[in-house]
Parts: sequence; structure tokens; C-alpha cells
Amino acid sequence: MRACRRRMGLRAMPERTAAKAMTGSGDAADVAFELQGESLPADYSLALMEEVARHLPWIESEPEAGIHSLRAAKTDAGDLLLPRRARLVLRLPQPRIGESMALCGQALAVGGHRMAVGAAKARPLIPFGTLYAHLVSAAEDDEQAFLRDIATRLKALQVACELVCGKRRSLQAGGEKIDGYSLMLHGLGQTQSVLVQRVGLGDRRMLGCGIFVGHKSVVAVA
Repeated sequence: MRACRRRMGLRAMPERTAAKAMTGSGDAADVAFELQGESLPADYSLALMEEVARHLPWIESEPEAGIHSLRAAKTDAGDLLLPRRARLVLRLPQPRIGESMALCGQALAVGGHRMAVGAAKARPLIPFGTLYAHLVSAAEDDEQAFLRDIATRLKALQVACELVCGKRRSLQAGGEKIDGYSLMLHGLGQTQSVLVQRVGLGDRRMLGCGIFVGHKSVVAVA
């Protein structure tokens, strides 16, 4: 699985790859799998990525694949408590959706915590005018440098919008600390919105970074 860590969680999508994606079919979706389990370790991202890759080995080389962060509440013991209606959500290009169904019915062992994967449903990407990412990785501990880098990436995608940088955030993955910021993109056109959701911004999408979802308010980040 070490090779999996190098190729999936810690890779970046080059701008030339993202730009090329603009001329492709453009179809992508979020595939939501029912998830049964009780709790997870606080730093679960890498272990979850490796378990998903164990059942879907092709995901290692799929540049547009990503794993959404799980919605969970922290317990007094420091672990994360999964809700009853928990979902494991993968963002995938259309040709991979059928193959991802191999994950249904599988058991995942994430940091010593067991979870069962149930049925899945694909949800098309919706072109929201405002998008939000909980954590976009940053190369430097400098907000202005981060925003300049994001502006360069958006320009390569031919995406014009307003940027609202939020809180400094971090996660731990295999002994490595990954730093970044929450980020909102506002004033997106329909085609631009779907494109950003497809290709993301920054790297480490398999660890939940750089994945954008629709958002209703700029105030929450600003």
C-alpha cells in the first residue's frame, strides 16, 4: 500500500491534465455508498483511502477520482462517531461509476475500526454558482501565496470567479501533516462550476482535499 500512498493521496493533477479535461465528455458524479459502522479514528483519511484502493485498485491511476471527507462528530475519547445515515462518497468520472459498484457489500477496516459498505447511488454534479472546499492543500504557510497559486490554477482552467479564503486547516496522513485553507469560489458560470467540481484544486483529493461542493452563503467562510 505504500505505492498507493505515493500515487493517490499525495499526487497533484497537472494543469495541462485539468485543461485537457475541459475538452472531454465532462461527465462526472458523486457516488454515495451507504455506510454502517460506529466510529473512526480522528485521522482516518489515509487508512480509508487505502481500504477503498484495496477494493478498487484502478482508482490509484484515476486523476479525477476523489473521496469526500466523512461527516462525523468527535467523541469525548477523540474518535469520530458515524451517524446512522453515514455515506461514503466518491467523486468519479462517468466511465468509472459502474466499476465502483464493486465496493458494495465490502467490509472496510479503517484504523482498527470496521465498517460495512452498502448500496450506492450516483448523483450528478450540480452547477452551483458558489462552491466550497473544506481543505485545499497549500505549499506554504502564507495565505497570499496560497491565493496566488489558486488564481494561477483557475486561470489555467479558464475559470473566472471571486475567491474567499477561510480558516487555516490541517490533517495528519501517515505521519505527514497536510496544511491548507478552506476556500470558497463565488460567481461561477454553470460550465465553470461543473469543471471545478470535476478536477478540483490542489492535490490529495483521495484524502478529501480540494473537493468542492455547492454552497449557499459566502458569509460562512468570509
